[in-house]
Amino acid sequence: MRIIVASDGGQVTQHFGHCGSFRAYDADGGRIVNTESIANPGHRPNFLPMFLKENGADVIISGGMGEAAINLFNANGIEVIVGASGDATVAAEKYLKGELVSTGSVCREHMHHGDCGGHGE
Repeated sequence: MRIIVASDGGQVTQHFGHCGSFRAYDADGGRIVNTESIANPGHRPNFLPMFLKENGADVIISGGMGEAAINLFNANGIEVIVGASGDATVAAEKYLKGELVSTGSVCREHMHHGDCGGHGE
C-alpha cells in the first residue's frame, strides 16, 4: 500500500494542489517500510490525481482538496482523506492504525495560493 501525504516542511498541507511536495509512505503489514519525497510538479486542473496514480497512490491525505480532484481520485480507486493536520508521518501512521478518517473537507475557492480556510483545525 502506498499512502501519499500532501505536505509542506513535513507537515500536512491545508491546500492539496499548492503543497511543496508529496511524502509517499510504502506500508506493509500495517507499518511504514519506506518513505520517499515527490516534488509537486505544479497545480494544473486534473493533472495531480493522474500524476499521483502513476506514482502508485492507494490513499491520499491532505488538509483540504477540491471536489474535482477528490472525484478523480475516487474514480481511479484511490481513497481520499481530507481534514488532516499536523506531522505528515504521524498522519500516515494514524491512517494505518485506523485512527485517521476523512472530515469531507472540500475546498471550493481556488482564487488564492496558500491555506484553504484552515481545514482540519
